[in-house]
Amino acid sequence: MIAQMAQAGRAAQRILARMDDPAKARALHAAAAALREDEATILAANALDVAAGEARGLTGAMLDRLRLDSSRLTGIADAVDAVAELPDPVGQIIDSTTRPNGMKLQRIRIPVGLIGIIYESRPNVTADAAVLCVRSGNAALLRGGSEAVHSNRAIHAALVRGLAAAGVPKAAVQLLPDQDRALVGAMLAAAGEVDMIVPRGGKSLVARVQADARVPVLAHLDGICHSYVHSSADPDMAVELAHNAKLRRTGICGAMETLLLDAAFPASHRVVADLLDAGCELRGDARAQALDPRILPASAEDWDTEYLDAILSVAVVDGLDEALEHIARHSSGHTDAIVSDDDAVRERFLAEVDSAIVMANASSQFADGGEFGLGAEIGIATGRLHARGPVALEGLTTYKWQVRGSGQARP
Repeated sequence: MIAQMAQAGRAAQRILARMDDPAKARALHAAAAALREDEATILAANALDVAAGEARGLTGAMLDRLRLDSSRLTGIADAVDAVAELPDPVGQIIDSTTRPNGMKLQRIRIPVGLIGIIYESRPNVTADAAVLCVRSGNAALLRGGSEAVHSNRAIHAALVRGLAAAGVPKAAVQLLPDQDRALVGAMLAAAGEVDMIVPRGGKSLVARVQADARVPVLAHLDGICHSYVHSSADPDMAVELAHNAKLRRTGICGAMETLLLDAAFPASHRVVADLLDAGCELRGDARAQALDPRILPASAEDWDTEYLDAILSVAVVDGLDEALEHIARHSSGHTDAIVSDDDAVRERFLAEVDSAIVMANASSQFADGGEFGLGAEIGIATGRLHARGPVALEGLTTYKWQVRGSGQARP
């Protein structure tokens, strides 16, 4: 089945790659319109998934990722429209030069090809992945999680209807027809048929993909994100940003999982009290526990845990050097932030923290392709090759060299 779908997808991708910028934009606007037209069908399908998830005992964070309402579906459709309006990366000239012998060289962006996306409970990924692939000239092979099976099918059907009406081959966006785990293994082994795999989901999913894939993988494993409150931080800003970074949505990969408080910061008690009063469980080292009797003791494992829940590790550190050391030891390389009024401290933090996203005086919850002005994102990449941070249109392209000569023969 995977071989057949890959063959169809690659054929569709060749057609898609020839479509010009206005044609792809029109197709995505048509897909957004189809999502809005099918709202009742999509929300009814999602209600089935949510009910099944509740019966299976999914966590509150998982159910939040799964649940759609009219507002969230409107946001998904709006994101499709936003991607349609983004500049087309395909054909962009990265750089050019003329050699001494007169040959003209250019590097230009081209699509990757057929991209497999394996994801879990978030049905919005079906739309995000499909439209980013189409906009960048790639075909998509989607495998969603069983938790969102009805939602994914309804969203996929609407998208394909809209895209096909505007001339995009239906096989340009395919959804695996069942949840057989053997199909995932076949996707991971499809070297030469699938050009790249992007996993989006929990640690076990991403770890399996990275361990078993024979296809290049673009992924992040954990979102162990830190916020460091420096001694110079404005207290009101520190309280607000810590609250937002942890509690705005606890189940996203950009949520803060460890709070580092400078020992010289005078309002640490305010920061932790605000989080505790809002219902967040805090687990801290001895000095953090001394700030508030409600803080529980942290274990060694807490510093390396992605909670995705209203639970937070808290440590008190002696200055910037100790904060940098803690982050280097425990960060997953996703997103780390500092709150500080000291320009030199902020710039050193931005320069020395080796994560895909490093922030100063902003909530880590901004770690999102849409918030970065990239439209929807296909995921966050924390590796060092090809793409890093929010992966959007540019991250779904590669390049080729074009050489224009006038009869040059190499001596």
